[in-house]
Amino acid sequence: MKNIIVTGGAGFIGSNFVHYVVNNHPEVHVTVLDKLTYAGNKANLAGLPADRVELVVGDIADAKIVDELVAKADAVVHYAAESHNDNSLKDPYPFVETNLIGTYTLIEACRKYDVRFHHVSTDEVYGDLPLRKDLPGHGDGPGEKFTDKTPYNPSSPYSSTKAGSDLLVKAWVRSFGLRATISNCSNNYGPYQHIEKFIPRQITNILSGIRPKLYGDGKNVRDWIHTNDHSSAVWTILTKGEIGETYLIGADGEQDNITVLELILELMGQPKDAYDHVKDRPGHDLRYAIDSTKLREELGWKPQFTNFRDGLAATIQWYTDNREWWEAEKQAVEQKYAKNGQ
Repeated sequence: MKNIIVTGGAGFIGSNFVHYVVNNHPEVHVTVLDKLTYAGNKANLAGLPADRVELVVGDIADAKIVDELVAKADAVVHYAAESHNDNSLKDPYPFVETNLIGTYTLIEACRKYDVRFHHVSTDEVYGDLPLRKDLPGHGDGPGEKFTDKTPYNPSSPYSSTKAGSDLLVKAWVRSFGLRATISNCSNNYGPYQHIEKFIPRQITNILSGIRPKLYGDGKNVRDWIHTNDHSSAVWTILTKGEIGETYLIGADGEQDNITVLELILELMGQPKDAYDHVKDRPGHDLRYAIDSTKLREELGWKPQFTNFRDGLAATIQWYTDNREWWEAEKQAVEQKYAKNGQ
């Protein structure tokens, strides 16, 4: 694969994948197709070699631009998505347009030109799991995890449109022979993540002298993975995965939100209770957890960042060292949350 398109490649997870490809696969040229909404940022691609990375500003739902780019590509890695649950509850339409119509537009072009397609999705398509009894204060639920056989049960407009996009890809594989794979990943953390998201919001609150905010009782559990591990997993699936298969990406990083927030406070030299509780998100999923056995055993992938505390410390350092990357947006983000009591 000499020429790949990365949709959403100026966003958080997509840009980290672009950096991963540039650093590890010098033979590959990357065309980033990104609409540059609020979540996309040219600065995420700063410093990358111009002869190997091209940014095309455009919409994945624009059939003309997609057709022109896919005609020259060997593969498409599809990260572009509207992805913020709170935003999807306020205005679902952009999620339908990008996650469904955009994915349809891409897979039609890939079908036309017989281009390899990898669809990046989320564990949220599976709904949520009972809380684990072996985590303190978490009730009596079993510790099962999502697998590629788990039935879809999305909870929000965001997760339902991602589930729909997954099903479109599956149907195009079966009906039209699309050369595609799907990955569903747990929550990413690391550099370049927009400050509306949980971990960078808390870090930048503390750096800005604002008390962090915690939804509800903070017992909701997320399975965290460093974005660099997600990138290596996606490349492994793209190059080694079996067409038509779904692979779940996770690094056994389950933590409840209150533990994550208190660890951030500790690592930043603050009292562990220096935060405020705010009203919970409607339909807030209890727990996500990924079983990545299939990916590890069949394709030989394994994560490098297995110590969450160390990964979180490095992420805190990145936001501390790169204040110019996020400071201009901080006030507007917090004002938006404040309107909703969050």
